[in-house]
Amino acid sequence: MKQLPPLPDFDHCLVNLANSILKHFGAKPTAPTLSMADEVLAEDRRNVVILLLDGMGIYDIDLLLEPDGFFRSHLLGQYSSVFPPTTVAATTSIDTGLFPCEHSWLGWDCFFPELKKNVTVYLNRDQMSELPLPPKNGEEFPPLAEQLPAADFHVAGKYCPYTSVVAKINDAGGKAYYSSPYADPFPQDLDAILARITELCKKPGKKYIYAYWNEPDGCMHKTGIDSSETKATILEIEKKVQAFAESLPEDTLLFITADHGHINNERLCILDYPEIMKCLERLPSIEPRALNLFVKDEYKEIFPVLFEKTFGDKFCLLPKKEVIGKGVFGKGNEHAVFRDMLGDYLAISIAEVSLYNTHIEAAKMIGAHAGLTKEEWEIPLIVVKK
Repeated sequence: MKQLPPLPDFDHCLVNLANSILKHFGAKPTAPTLSMADEVLAEDRRNVVILLLDGMGIYDIDLLLEPDGFFRSHLLGQYSSVFPPTTVAATTSIDTGLFPCEHSWLGWDCFFPELKKNVTVYLNRDQMSELPLPPKNGEEFPPLAEQLPAADFHVAGKYCPYTSVVAKINDAGGKAYYSSPYADPFPQDLDAILARITELCKKPGKKYIYAYWNEPDGCMHKTGIDSSETKATILEIEKKVQAFAESLPEDTLLFITADHGHINNERLCILDYPEIMKCLERLPSIEPRALNLFVKDEYKEIFPVLFEKTFGDKFCLLPKKEVIGKGVFGKGNEHAVFRDMLGDYLAISIAEVSLYNTHIEAAKMIGAHAGLTKEEWEIPLIVVKK
């Protein structure tokens, strides 16, 4: 089994950026701040905006954008995502100022001990799985089981609730807002998101605005990081953001960043490894590049040997005790259910290989993230001052 590569820099990461915002607006920080952000915030502009572009890591902008283009020419520096470098964990960290071990929104699918099952967090549905049936005529993959509602309440919201940075600033007497497809008034495209930011910036008083857009992540997953579609998508984003930034009101500070980077990946399906599957109590959770593994009692001795024999050159397998001891999911005070959400092992991809739960995901997810390569966790901090 390969040695665990370096973790993201948890002293210079998204959590620290969020805590710089908290401190700047008079709310109580929960972790150290990000020094390069503090220096810019010290200029004390009336509007402070963070625009997070999903999946736009350092590796990806270096690959796809020109050095003298808008994003790279305004790059203040590079810093880290969290672990795992994936949307659920990372955007929750910048939205809370907490590490994943503190908020426990660990990835796309999470195991909830209260329900004893894996739940797709954002969709609030049972985890995607295949039916044990052959493909139908004209279909390439086995059929999927219906993703039923996980509960008659929002599971992660109930068992892992949190207070956002926006709420903390408002509670401290400041003004803070969202501009995101997932927050009222729910702008559904980048144009609408940027228009809302512009309108909010025109309001009187000092304020913080957190904005989120789900590209280029979606395009990278479907077509890969170096496709013509991805390049066109990120160039269009850069063009729109440049025009938006140039039209912002004076006395505005705009941070542009990402939640994680992207790589292309070799896609495997765990169902094709029956010797591994027979050892597991349930399908893996978290992410295909950061797999949470619950092992049946009768296989606990042999499982590490089997896994290393099968995937030892592709994944680093850590027992739960080591995951906690190494602080893989960050620093701070662990959430009450964090340890119970962890399996017996965490398998972290250290190569360009992902292990999916269904054949259809393995076939379609060309771009990936959530592993422990620098390309996935190194992100940009782009700054525009007006």
